Amino acid sequence: MTKCCKPFTTNPLTKNKMNQDKNNSTLPSFFHSLPLTPSHSPIIGLSPMDDITDLPFREICKEFGADLLITEFIASEALNRDAEKSFRKMRFTPKQRPIGIQIFGADEEELLRCLEIVEQAEPDFIDINWGCPVRKVAGKGAGSGILQDIPKMLRITAALVKHSHLPVTVKTRLGYSTDSMMITDFAEALQDTGIAALSIHGRTKTQMYSGTADWTMIGKVKNNPRMHIPIFGNGDITTATQAVENKNRYGVDGILIGRGAIGNPWIFEQCQRVLRGEPEREITVAERVDVCRRHLHAAVAFKGERTAIFEMRKHYGAYFKGLFNFKPFRLALVSTPTLEETLAVLDRIKEHYNTLP
Repeated sequence: MTKCCKPFTTNPLTKNKMNQDKNNSTLPSFFHSLPLTPSHSPIIGLSPMDDITDLPFREICKEFGADLLITEFIASEALNRDAEKSFRKMRFTPKQRPIGIQIFGADEEELLRCLEIVEQAEPDFIDINWGCPVRKVAGKGAGSGILQDIPKMLRITAALVKHSHLPVTVKTRLGYSTDSMMITDFAEALQDTGIAALSIHGRTKTQMYSGTADWTMIGKVKNNPRMHIPIFGNGDITTATQAVENKNRYGVDGILIGRGAIGNPWIFEQCQRVLRGEPEREITVAERVDVCRRHLHAAVAFKGERTAIFEMRKHYGAYFKGLFNFKPFRLALVSTPTLEETLAVLDRIKEHYNTLP
């Protein structure tokens, strides 16, 4: 253990309110609406990403087979100050259930204050972000920044579980750095706080998104006989084959797909097909254009044209990944300032690639 990380101990007196039966092999109640049959395992969910997993994109991912959705992360302080953008991030439609609202912060009082606000939105669960590595979050001791102070993380998590009327889950990383990958230790301690499920990204805070996600550590947590809450794995899942292979190799209860879903909501459908023993299907250029258009229209309706046009630029490259000589179209998509012009570019893409031999 490095000097930056304060020691911690598991409190044997803490009870897991969602898992009183130590032999319980079922998932917490908010998973019960999922088709958890032997042929449908693991749960395939959408991992939260800021300015990506908004309501319109989640709607499309659900349409294409995502079992579980989580909102973009929301700052507790912003909710407590009635920030309009943060309230918009909490919005979801009934068909997006089961869905969790993810919150972050470093101040226990602020996080507890925002609980009532989040609960009024009536999600299925509340997810605590102890995993975001970006400087503006982790630099303030929130997100994965708190992995330098595990006792504080456990104290805040326990307080949120105690005061929440909804199940509480946690998303975190392997540790703060490669010298302090303590997930196999503090996962048990997190379980003792009473959380309903734990999601683990297979990197440390200092790794950010570089290198390769280490799923072996996630597997060690899942296969610890003392762990009895669902364990979700996250990191570097870009194909259905990878998702199924990681399920089979590490035995996780669920897989959260993040960057692999950007511009590719079909990854959830493909995962479901492979899990059923069916072949993946080809996604045509025409379908890519049509879904991208629907995504764009929904984003404009939800956020307004100016914001939607700007934020959709993060999706275009992935929607049309692999198309030969696509660069001129990509440049046009990321430079057009209006909905009308963007739709015209999409029409040209569809016409051009459908006429190629």
